[in-house]
Amino acid sequence: MNILMVLTSHDELGNTGNKTGFWLEEFAAPYFVFKDAGAKITLASPKGGQPPIDPSSDSEDAQTDDTHRFKKDSDAQSLLATTLKLSNIKADGFDAIFYPGGHGPLWDLAENSDSKRLIEAFAAANRPVGAVCHAPAVFRHTMGTDGNPLVSGRRVTGFTNTEEDAVGLTDVVPFSVEDMLKANGGAYEKGNDWASFVLQDGKLVTGQNPASSAEAAHEMLALLK
Repeated sequence: MNILMVLTSHDELGNTGNKTGFWLEEFAAPYFVFKDAGAKITLASPKGGQPPIDPSSDSEDAQTDDTHRFKKDSDAQSLLATTLKLSNIKADGFDAIFYPGGHGPLWDLAENSDSKRLIEAFAAANRPVGAVCHAPAVFRHTMGTDGNPLVSGRRVTGFTNTEEDAVGLTDVVPFSVEDMLKANGGAYEKGNDWASFVLQDGKLVTGQNPASSAEAAHEMLALLK
């Protein structure tokens, strides 16, 4: 079981002067779900190397059992520090692709042609595609084999407008994940803000927020069994 995890390389939070990146819990929780299930995990990012961790996700109040475990796992840290360049990755040989969130993907992965190529290849081959929180941004330009947006007519979720309002970034982000999914024809649903909420439609798995990360990974594993 080979799983490809794709992380953002973008670290600028719009024009705020603040830093962003990927959300640590949204990487650590799925990583350990996959690892504990015996999966071989490959990490990639647009620029390769160490992807930026959103500083807010590294604060003390954002820590979870999985992030604490990550910080004690030198192998996981080494793997994260040496992500492969996304342009060098082919879909062949991987059983599933998964995107952790954080605000970074709104700027780079949402517009990245290599990411689009990979997602469309996985979808065409009927292999699981997963994304959590802001990472459903990667479906902004992806198309299905029918020529329609990949999420069109499918049950999907992602970071809600009310959650974005709560973190004060509605006017900073380049677009709203919720609004984009709806605009692309997705049957958008959401649970309570900050509570785990995951949807699976065919081989497409989406999670609403950081709390949804582990559940989304378990849904991915269920599709691989």
